[in-house]
Amino acid sequence: MTATKPSEELDRFGLGPQGGMVTHARPRLPDGWIPIRDLHARHRKRILDHLLQLDEHDRYLRFGFQATTQQMTQYVASIDFKRDEVFGIFDKHLHLVAVAHLAAMPEKQAGSVDSTHRGRAMEFGVSVLPAGRGKGLGLRLFMHAITHARNQHASHLMIHALSENAPMLRIATKAGATLEYDDGQDAEAWLKLPPDTMKTHLNSSLQSLAAEVIYRVKYRAIHISDWLRMLMSTN
Repeated sequence: MTATKPSEELDRFGLGPQGGMVTHARPRLPDGWIPIRDLHARHRKRILDHLLQLDEHDRYLRFGFQATTQQMTQYVASIDFKRDEVFGIFDKHLHLVAVAHLAAMPEKQAGSVDSTHRGRAMEFGVSVLPAGRGKGLGLRLFMHAITHARNQHASHLMIHALSENAPMLRIATKAGATLEYDDGQDAEAWLKLPPDTMKTHLNSSLQSLAAEVIYRVKYRAIHISDWLRMLMSTN
């Protein structure tokens, strides 16, 4: 596997090669805040329903092969919610349009080809349905995952993607990741993370709480609306 450095010398956090703070613009997110909800084991069915809506090409980009229904079912069933984190973005109808999986990697896999030990690393995977594309949802989930990976004391965030998955690799390189290519179709993007801080933990907690509250409010509003519609139809 060969490595290529990002075009900019600074990483996503404005850290130079020696870790010194310098001025550097972070990847620009679309205007407006979008709630990103924490998903848990009770959401397995909703996660699977989301994945089953991906067409063959999207499944190929997400998993590196055209995953069958059985394979995706096994994947969702194997998610360890005690070790990993899963996030979701819902539309106004509370349909799950984007899902990200932040998975802890075994330390023996967290070393590069030159045997440099990367320490604790986490892998990021994401899928966005067609209805949610063009809105920066993948980038939002990536930035969200960075904060959570830092809070889990990860030193690196890794994305394993096909070299043809340009949107995903573009997100990673804009954040300052280093790309490593093998002789086939696979690429790995490695992003070095700074340590967690009190601010990252506070931001994470507030984001999760706000997203959950907003979801609950929308859920109740939808059900009240459905109840009123049903009541009116019987009169």
